[in-house]
Amino acid sequence: MPSPRFASCGPRSLRAALFTLLAGLAAPHALAQAWPVKPVTLVVGTPAGGAVDVYGRALADQLAKQTGGTFVVENKGGANGNLSAEQVRNAAADGHTLWISTQAMFTINPSVYPALRWKQSDFKPIAKGVENPLVLVTHPSVPARTLPDLVKWVAANPGQVTYASFSPGTPSHFLGFQLNERFKLDMVHVPYKGSAPQITDLLGGQVRLGFAQLQGALPHLQSGKLHAIAVTSRERTRFLPQVPSLAELGYPDLSATVWFGLMAPSATPKAVMDQIQAAAVKAQADADYKAKLEAQGFDVPQENGETFAATIASETARWARVVQATGFKAND
Repeated sequence: MPSPRFASCGPRSLRAALFTLLAGLAAPHALAQAWPVKPVTLVVGTPAGGAVDVYGRALADQLAKQTGGTFVVENKGGANGNLSAEQVRNAAADGHTLWISTQAMFTINPSVYPALRWKQSDFKPIAKGVENPLVLVTHPSVPARTLPDLVKWVAANPGQVTYASFSPGTPSHFLGFQLNERFKLDMVHVPYKGSAPQITDLLGGQVRLGFAQLQGALPHLQSGKLHAIAVTSRERTRFLPQVPSLAELGYPDLSATVWFGLMAPSATPKAVMDQIQAAAVKAQADADYKAKLEAQGFDVPQENGETFAATIASETARWARVVQATGFKAND
């Protein structure tokens, strides 16, 4: 029996009524898949002005250009990025609050913070945005220009040589530990709260050497205010083609890169997540965007989604072993 609502309708009226009904049902579904429908906040886990912030702002500009939406960067420093992770995890999982994370925050923090208030499964890796090796640098007063000479000099001064990291519990910290362990050295670790103060004290000679971020160290290496001993990528970097890699020198176990990437809360609806993923992939492939980041000393990889997640799993396992060997634990 026809529904009473449509019993008195003619064929044309019935079709019109059905179209109106279906359109009404489809509208909420279409709205749910739209992204962005309001300003998107990219939460950066470091203070403004640093390398991570540079990437976050470049990405925000590119995504705004691509989507026509509004993208803003919010800097939430503290606890080596954990505060930023908590902020994004606690926000509505609708695609409008995303996290700019780093290799150290995402793959090392779970091993060094005993009472971490977020977990990797709270987030879905979207795209590895930029990537670089670290560079082992020395103050010009250090009488060594090669790794063998540096090792000899440090060995001749046990307990008197300091090495700087840009933060405890990061690759720049643990690579120094591994260098000590590999060559039976006795360097003293001096941690800093960011790349900028680390570089400042390296330039001033307050610390004599350290593993620094390439992007921040590059202008000082080019001016001769710091010297490069080796880079931590598997192969030489095009930014310092004259500098050997640690792998090339016979120490592939000391290879490491640092990356900054885009993460979304894992509870974000799939339709929205797919659009974020597509926008990030498109950004990485944009020639002007890529050139802008490369001009600042970054490499722009084409790694996203499941491939990025596999890299994260491998790096998390690697750093967990190193953390266990050091016995390092961070304070909240």
